[in-house]
This record gives sequence, structure tokens and C-alpha cells, in this order.
Amino acid sequence: MKISIAQMDVRLAEPAYNFARAEEMIRQAAAGGADVVLIPETFNTGFFPKENLASYCDRDGAEVKRRMGALAAELKINIVAGSVANVKPDGGIYNSAYVFDRQGECIAQYDKTHLFSPSGEHEYFKAGDKLCTFQLDGHPCGLIICYDIRFLELVRTLALTGLDVLFVPAEWPGLRRYHWQTLTSARAIENQMFVAACNSCSKDTGCGGTSRILDPWGEVLAEADDSEQIISADLDFSVIEGIRRSINVYRDRRPELYDVRKRAAQITE
Repeated sequence: MKISIAQMDVRLAEPAYNFARAEEMIRQAAAGGADVVLIPETFNTGFFPKENLASYCDRDGAEVKRRMGALAAELKINIVAGSVANVKPDGGIYNSAYVFDRQGECIAQYDKTHLFSPSGEHEYFKAGDKLCTFQLDGHPCGLIICYDIRFLELVRTLALTGLDVLFVPAEWPGLRRYHWQTLTSARAIENQMFVAACNSCSKDTGCGGTSRILDPWGEVLAEADDSEQIISADLDFSVIEGIRRSINVYRDRRPELYDVRKRAAQITE
């Protein structure tokens, strides 16, 4: 499987431009032989215009489904369509990701579960309450969004379903590039899976780029700088079998020790 990441310079509050640019970069990646293309978080609006936010949003994913679904079917590729600022039928604004297969079918969607309170995301968006797993070309995959990666319990819960690949669209600031690199590497290593992490390089919002694709050893297969570009890597899934045979952390887990409520009860007894 060849994964490509389209590291976009997402413009704040310019959905028409951003959709067009995303489509252009996806076409470039497909021409390069990509099986899967990943684009950034809130690629329609940037992260995020606080004034009149709803006016820039998608409506229950209608635009992303129409445009990205058609593009996936036309190019016969899988598209992990980052996420969009999205007004859902309950009237709430969500940070919503959508996944499309080679036939253009929307096979998964995910509403960001951990909202970035330091930026006030929780004041403008509603949090999702469901996890996201799906299959691309027969390989089990999972999806989280940006700030979610700081919550190791979330990623391990997904990993325990047997993931081969974790996709991470983001709008991560350049000021915390070291955290971005460290956390993406850690999640690949500790869960023994591939991680494809797509950041924006938005000049409007100070995002730092450095999109990366990592193997289950934490080795960097491809990494961007801080400019708009496409990076790609071919995934060798036999690596997963090898690492889990030689260092089988899943076999050696002690889940009976990890129940925080149970341990707290024992301490207070």
C-alpha cells in the first residue's frame, strides 16, 4: 500500500479555495501512484475562524462527500479526507473526518472526541463520542484527529482492535513541533503499527508542517519540511508480523493492572 500525504497550506475561512487546492494535490498524489491520500484537519476552514464559523462550515458532510467521494471514484483511490468544520443535524458544529474507498463510498466518519481547550475549540465545537475503525484494501485502520494523539488510552483502545495503520490529520502549531514528532513516533512504537500523520503548513494559523509516515519500529519512512508538498511511502505490512513476533507487547500486557478505578479502590481499602 502506497500512502501519500498532501501537506496543504490551508487558508483560514476560505473553503472554496481549500477544497480546490485539496483536490489538486490529491490528483497529484494519485498520478504518483498513491493508494491512499490523507489531507489535514479542518481543511475546509483552517483551525479555526471564530467569527461566523457556521457560515464557513460543511453541512452534515454534504460537500466533502460530494466532492471527495466523486474524486475517489474517478481516480480509483482511497481518500482519508482529513476533517472539516461541519454543522450536523443536531445544530452543533463538529470537527468531522470522512473516509472514502476506491468506489467513492463513504466507509467511515469520525467526530473529534478530544477538543483542544487551550484554543477554545470546546467553546465552538461539540465533541464526538464514538471511535473510528475501518478497512482500506483489506487492512484494518483507525483514525484520530490532532489533539487526540495526546490521549494514549484512545490510541491503545483502537490498537487493540488489531490496527495496521493509524491516520492522524492535524493542524499542529510549529511552536510544538517537538511534541508532534515525539507523540507520533511514540504511538507507532508502543502500538507496533504504521502511523500516517498529516499536518497543515498554514501560514494563517502558524501550523508547522512536518507531516510524517512512520513504520511500527518508529522509523521515519517519509517526512515533510514546513512547506506545501506531497510525501509518500510504501508500507511493508510484513514488518508488523516481524515486530510482534520478536517483541510481543500485546501478549505481555497485564490489563488486570491497568484498571484505574480498581487500583484506586485497593489503595483506599
